Amino acid sequence: MATALFYASSTGNSEEIASKISKELGDIEVFDLSDTNIEKINDYEKVILGGSTWGDGELNDDWDEAWDSFKTLKLDDKTVALFGLGDQDGYPDDFCSALGIIYEQVNTSGAKIIGFTSSEGYDFDDSKAQIDGKFVGLVIDEDNQDDLTDERIKNWAENIKDEIL
Repeated sequence: MATALFYASSTGNSEEIASKISKELGDIEVFDLSDTNIEKINDYEKVILGGSTWGDGELNDDWDEAWDSFKTLKLDDKTVALFGLGDQDGYPDDFCSALGIIYEQVNTSGAKIIGFTSSEGYDFDDSKAQIDGKFVGLVIDEDNQDDLTDERIKNWAENIKDEIL
């Protein structure tokens, strides 16, 4: 089974980042959760999950709609990498916290999680996506640091490709 990327996007930013990640990793399959059953994840041994944070650290609508089904998936035999988008200036108290919510569920399910990244270079107060000074995946801020996006994706993809492809 090949690798696939599953994302949810409300404004198009997560879709754009998913596309860039796919290209950086060699055009892996990409699925939009707005028109894909979350159980499609079962077809893959290696998955990348992502989306953006909304409101006060919440999942976006498509992740929220799929959440109950997602929590029932058996992920303990999977390798999982995560990415999230957030606005560190507008929401410094919950920066990229939806990524942390997804991480907690994936971690509880027993999956092998890869792709932790440094939180250096970001300016925020709190995030559910940060553990011991590291983010639980790739963190992108298209609102305030879009000039760093391509480099962050490239570095992250290089760090995970041996385990995710």
